[in-house]
Parts: sequence; structure tokens; C-alpha cells
Amino acid sequence: MADDDKIGTVWTDAELDLIVADYFAMLAAEQAGRAYVKSQHRARLVEQIGRPAGSVEFKHMNISAVLEELGEPIIRGYRPMQHFQRSILDAIERHLLTRPRFWVPVAGDHVAEPALPFLESAPALLAPRERPHELERLVRKFDASERDFRNRELGKAGEKAVFEFERQRLQAEERPDLARKVRWVAQEDGDGAGYDILSFDRTGGERLVEVKTTLGNRMTPFFLTRNEYALAEERVDAFKLMRLHSFAREPRMFEIEPPLAEAVRLSPHTFQANFS
Repeated sequence: MADDDKIGTVWTDAELDLIVADYFAMLAAEQAGRAYVKSQHRARLVEQIGRPAGSVEFKHMNISAVLEELGEPIIRGYRPMQHFQRSILDAIERHLLTRPRFWVPVAGDHVAEPALPFLESAPALLAPRERPHELERLVRKFDASERDFRNRELGKAGEKAVFEFERQRLQAEERPDLARKVRWVAQEDGDGAGYDILSFDRTGGERLVEVKTTLGNRMTPFFLTRNEYALAEERVDAFKLMRLHSFAREPRMFEIEPPLAEAVRLSPHTFQANFS
């Protein structure tokens, strides 16, 4: 039952820790395809912390806003609501530090056999914007692009989805001969070619497809290696970057073609250290 004395008061760390943990429990269920009822979770929180249901729901939307900035999945139905306080950032950081492998699927997880992704248009390149200092620090600490880059199982699952997509696309375009020639280069030959899938357009022209996969949203940043960028510059006619997102729940993807600098904002991220 809500406590009228708490209306308009600052949330305590204990209250925030409870609601963040509850949000992640619902999100984990949603990502895994398990049924849950938001109203039941909300009612339990109201009983536990004594905040009104509307206040609890608004805080859930604040959490969605932060996770969207972090490039993470969010709960459907809790649209991101900005104007959150620093205390919610601290609570989310505390939770993420206790669950460092929360977003890392392993062999046999539900992402191992994904549905074919839905092809959509690429997002427009937006003007750069500044985040509040505390939020920027959190984004850098839990770098989504580095997380996805190191997640080999996720990358492999995404490549497999695109491999099957390309074969089915060519079948639908009445080119079964070309569909049989599609190669999963990264799997057969290993990394280093600058692309993952060798495919074709319906006329037989090569499509050198590099796949970038995330469990996060369509605006989640990603790493591009020097080798991949060089190939995109060299094979402007053939290089295609397929960006998969929302991968565990409802895989969707869009295609980016060179010149890449016109589609995404490229910035240096690492340095090579030499002694000569």
C-alpha cells in the first residue's frame, strides 16, 4: 500500500536498488521469452516500498531511458522517460557491477538459433549531442560496442542469421544457383578477410557482407576494424555492412553501404603501442 508521506520525497538507495533489480528481472524474462505480468511486479513494489503505482511506473521509464543510452535492451511498454536523477544512474551501476555477464549469451542460449531478421531502413545520422557528465561516465564504463565486440557467441549467431537470410533472399529472387554459392567466410576461413559473408545480388555481383550484432537497440554503437574500413574503401561496389539489433527478442537489421562516413560517425577508439 502506498504511503502518502512519501509522495514528493527523494527515493532512497534501498528503494532504487529494489526497483532496478525488479526491472532487470522482468527484462531477463522478456529476453528469454518467459511470461510475466507487469502489474503484478508493480503491485509488489508498491507494497515493498510504499510508493504510488504511478511513481513506480515513471521510475521504470527512467530506467528504460538510461538503458537505452547504454545501448541495452529495454522492456517493451516502458517507454524511455528522460529527466532522471543521478541516483538512478548510481543504482543501475551498482546492479550492473553485480551482474557483469548478464548480457553475455553462451552456447545453447536462446540466441543460438535466432529467427531470420526483419530488414528495415537505416537510421538517419543525427547531429552530435552532449550527455550529462554522470551519464557519459556510465556509458563509457559499460561500453556497449566493446561488450558486443567481445561477445563471440553473439557475433557468430548474428553471422549465421545473415548467412541464412542471404540464401533465402536469393531463393526468393529465383537465383537458387547463387544461393548455393553463398559462403560463411568467417566460419570457413576464419577472421581477417574484412567481411563475414560472401553473397551475391541477383545479377551475380558480389556482396561482401560484414555483420555487426547487438542485443541492444538500433542506435547502439559498434566497433569497425581497420581491415573492415579499408575493404569498404577499396570495394565500394561490393561491401555491405549489416547491422542486427534487438537480436534476442525480435531480430531486425539494416544495411549500410560505403562511403561509411556518410552513414555513421566514425571516431578513433584505441591506440596501437609500439617500441619502434
